[in-house]
Amino acid sequence: MAATEVPPSETTRWRAVVRVLRSPLDSLGCTLLPASCSLCGSPLPRLSTVPICDACWREFPLQTQPICAQCGDALPAAGLSTLCRACRMAPPPFIRAVSHSVYQGRMREAIHALKYDRLYAASTRLGSMLAAAIAQLHGQAPHEMLVIPVPLHRSKYAQRGFNQSRALAAQALRSLRKSHPEWRLTLASRTLLRQRATETQAGLTPRQRRINVRGAFVVSEPARVTGQHILVVDDIFTTGATARAAAQALLQAGAASVWVATLARAQLAAGFGSAATYEDTEQAAPKAGTPGANTHANSSTNGSTFEEQPSF
Repeated sequence: MAATEVPPSETTRWRAVVRVLRSPLDSLGCTLLPASCSLCGSPLPRLSTVPICDACWREFPLQTQPICAQCGDALPAAGLSTLCRACRMAPPPFIRAVSHSVYQGRMREAIHALKYDRLYAASTRLGSMLAAAIAQLHGQAPHEMLVIPVPLHRSKYAQRGFNQSRALAAQALRSLRKSHPEWRLTLASRTLLRQRATETQAGLTPRQRRINVRGAFVVSEPARVTGQHILVVDDIFTTGATARAAAQALLQAGAASVWVATLARAQLAAGFGSAATYEDTEQAAPKAGTPGANTHANSSTNGSTFEEQPSF
């Protein structure tokens, strides 16, 4: 018996028309309104609200070597411990920190474009990457958590105009509602405050970073935190100074546990303690002619500049 043919719906017909027209329209649009990739400068093959080419998105560096089970830093290839030396010597107050990519190359450039070129549209895809990092906690972290982006001081917020950590967190939660509907994650962006303006972390040793952010955070809503499991979110994790300070403030306010998720993780290149150095974090400002250079150059206000280095 021949199968009954079902006539296509109007929606299906329109989708087919759109597929046929999309490619010529993209080509025409790129001819009339030429645009280039914000990261590599290559011409974009189609119209997009996010001027980053597919090739650059594929070049984001992933972590391939063994990492610390608690803070996510790279471990020596021949190491016997699952924890890095820093976590063994001074265990952090958070249970585990996870990241999506290494803070190098295209990931570093994309974060700069978001923060300093104000490429807000990039937060959608970057937020989905942050969601993938948070998903690493599935089966270990509680399914119900308050999600708290690392706050900016009000003076820094006035300069930048937005908090990139909050933007990434909001997009990540949208992705996780689809991929992990069993999770109950609530964004609480006003629960943690940065009560004083800290110095830029660029060029500081790990010890100086810890001193710089010591006592910088305060919980504005202790009742909301008491007994709750907390997920702290930021764009980059370097030495863990900010993550430790934020987690400590939340635990002192009564939080049951603190977890950390970031978009990228800077890896320890050499040394330990005050002599530690991290990969790809030495250049404090984008070079002229590269993404973020113009914005950073004009970001000074009363002698201060945007915090170019990772906040964690």
